[in-house]
Amino acid sequence: MADPRRWLLTLAVLVSAWLAASPATAAPCLVVTLTGTMSGPVLLDGCSAVALQFDAGRGTSLRLSQAGVDVGRLDAIFFTHMHSDHTDGFADLMQARWNWNSAGPKLDVVCSTDAASPLGFTLSCQKLVAHIGDAFIESGEIAQRASEDQRRLAGGPAALATLMTFTPRDDPQPVWSKGDVRVRAVRSTHIPGHASYRVDTPAGSVVIGGDAGNDVTAPPRPASTSAQVEALAQGVDVIVHSTMHPIMGPDHDSGMPAPLFLRQSATPDLGAMAQRVGAKRLILTHLAPQVGATSHGPYKVPGPPLTEQDYRDAARAGGFTGDVVVGSDLATVRLPSK
Repeated sequence: MADPRRWLLTLAVLVSAWLAASPATAAPCLVVTLTGTMSGPVLLDGCSAVALQFDAGRGTSLRLSQAGVDVGRLDAIFFTHMHSDHTDGFADLMQARWNWNSAGPKLDVVCSTDAASPLGFTLSCQKLVAHIGDAFIESGEIAQRASEDQRRLAGGPAALATLMTFTPRDDPQPVWSKGDVRVRAVRSTHIPGHASYRVDTPAGSVVIGGDAGNDVTAPPRPASTSAQVEALAQGVDVIVHSTMHPIMGPDHDSGMPAPLFLRQSATPDLGAMAQRVGAKRLILTHLAPQVGATSHGPYKVPGPPLTEQDYRDAARAGGFTGDVVVGSDLATVRLPSK
């Protein structure tokens, strides 16, 4: 039986953009690398000048290493929301950066302001960042390692972070920039404080949807996708988005509760949205269920396990005529295409 933890997926994107300084140098480029699809990190690597990470789930640091990107090279990390499958690799990433690159520049951490839930609790990126090194401090590791190398900051990993928060809203707003690279964010529905991002560079543009779904969480509604993400994605080159395959829906015998199914963007609806905005590529990640899986956590996959082609067919059923990439770890898309 599949590991019941498999349904806890993360989404992370690393964007790195290299910008030509003169006609004599190479052309700008942008490389999108999925640094985890069970834990969903995505790396946008634009040929080494700017490196941006979107979310940090399990194994993010390992996948970055495999992609040839040292954690000390990251300029910023952006969080879509405060679910552990999107954040639990952050401690590992920050501890590694503190250990090996403590004398280097701080890492910009971009995320939404504290978001109050109607149920009375608060989702706080600020507190995640402030306490990211607490376990290492309490265990004595920070003091021990700082005693070995005085360049290591006594405050631990949190001392290497520059927190940059914004209040998500329905219209896109700028949240980060460096040179000709700019990042905008928009409010999207999943949990309070959820945001989706768009990265624009001279080489191309990428939208990272996170776990975004429609503001209307159940039928009747025009689609399961986010209207805010659709507005953000107009004319974009690449959309990277989590997705739920229709086979898990209430019309099939998966056992998944309808509210859980309905709060994710269904694959055909993502295809339809990508076609409407004119995207060239749709990268599906955070797959529910995973390719080849017989269950999605406690919920069974009706019929045989899904294949990559099943996901492509579902996106095509929504009308998408561009390139569909079904996420696998370290899968890469380059802009502009060679």
